[in-house]
Amino acid sequence: MNALTLQWHDAGQDKTQNIYEQQPSQNPGTVRIGRDRLRCDIVLSHPTVSGLHVEIFFHQQQQRFYIRNLRSQNPPLVDGRQLVQGEMPLTEGTTISLGQIKLNVTQVSTGSIPATILMPPHPGHHHHSPTPSAPPLGIYGLECPKCHKVSPGENLQIGCHWCGTSLAAAVSVLVAPGS
Repeated sequence: MNALTLQWHDAGQDKTQNIYEQQPSQNPGTVRIGRDRLRCDIVLSHPTVSGLHVEIFFHQQQQRFYIRNLRSQNPPLVDGRQLVQGEMPLTEGTTISLGQIKLNVTQVSTGSIPATILMPPHPGHHHHSPTPSAPPLGIYGLECPKCHKVSPGENLQIGCHWCGTSLAAAVSVLVAPGS
């Protein structure tokens, strides 16, 4: 789960907000920050903050959170650098100044998706083995959650050979060599 934690001090209070990669917001995929309650997902009350000031979003290709300026007349400072156009990646410890409000990025967890599917070793790497297509370690298969028959790992996208059930929830099983 990709998440970013923002902390700031506004109107005499310390606030903390988590931003998740796909959290429901007024603009799906992005969290907007500013003074206008109608347009923003995180509302700051300070008069130096623009109505709609910046947005934070998760960049799928880069697998990182970015901040984008939405108000060219009042650019945010990201680690002391003015962000007038485009976007900048956010990392733990980044400070964002919107007007006189400073937001601190206290935590960023961009996790790789836990790998539950173990790919079989690539054939051809075992030069000493007479049959490179049968790795000596055995091969991994996917056990269908419905009919419990084992399909080859490459069927993950296609589904179970036998009953067509999706293998997204399948358990990886080791198919012993020679079985």
